[in-house]
Amino acid sequence: MTNSDLARLSINQETVKQWSLPELAEGCVKAGIDKAGLWRAPVRAYGVERTARLLADAGIGVTSLCRGGFFTALDPAERARALDDNRAAIDEAAALSTDTLVLVSGGLPPGSRDLHGARERVAEALAELAPYAAARGVRLAIEPLHPMYASDRCVVSTLAQALDLAERFPAEQVGVVVDTYHLWWDDRAPEQIARAGAGGRIHSFQLADWITPLPAGVLLGRGQLGDGSVDFRAFRRDVEAAGFDGPIEVEIFNEALWARDGAEVLAEVAERYVRHAC
Repeated sequence: MTNSDLARLSINQETVKQWSLPELAEGCVKAGIDKAGLWRAPVRAYGVERTARLLADAGIGVTSLCRGGFFTALDPAERARALDDNRAAIDEAAALSTDTLVLVSGGLPPGSRDLHGARERVAEALAELAPYAAARGVRLAIEPLHPMYASDRCVVSTLAQALDLAERFPAEQVGVVVDTYHLWWDDRAPEQIARAGAGGRIHSFQLADWITPLPAGVLLGRGQLGDGSVDFRAFRRDVEAAGFDGPIEVEIFNEALWARDGAEVLAEVAERYVRHAC
């Protein structure tokens, strides 16, 4: 494994959640990885400006910030709070010098069964936020999540649905996330990746494997690369054929990984990335 093998690899902060931000910076430098995806809660806890300085001093670029979104509430006051929080997320992304804010749309409001209406509220929020983000050099990246999350977390379940929303706006303002964990099952994913690429809308490419059985709560069921059902090379061929040549971010939520030594996990991620996704 050489440095050139890792040139496009970005390690998402949640993959090594057991590490503090200084440990993440130090570990990435030691592993020869110069990119990282960040999450708002630990960044806020450490300090946005402080995080920006830490990673800049370490020579680590921020490939994305997660997450904005959760736009589907019916209550006007709740929707206003969500928009304010997303404006703050956009400002944080700009302060971290990343051009990509990942959006998780939100699930159905309590008692609602109106998926179409929920998706339209996502579009309404994007219409308010996209110009604000563009003025700060930040792109909004809609992440479709596996359909098992549609009720409580994300009413956007397919890449086609994400693109139907994104294409209402300029490509430099709103695009999509191609996440293997959420899209591996969809036989329309290759054609939708091509559609996204043709429009210049692939703003982020993320890797995690699908393993079963899923844990209780399902959120922490992402697998280490190579442990499950995902054909990473096929996804990489598709996104590169669609014109994407940006960072490839490994984002794994897995308690077993978090219980291990962070340096060991990071080394394993790098080895698995080269073996399964290069």
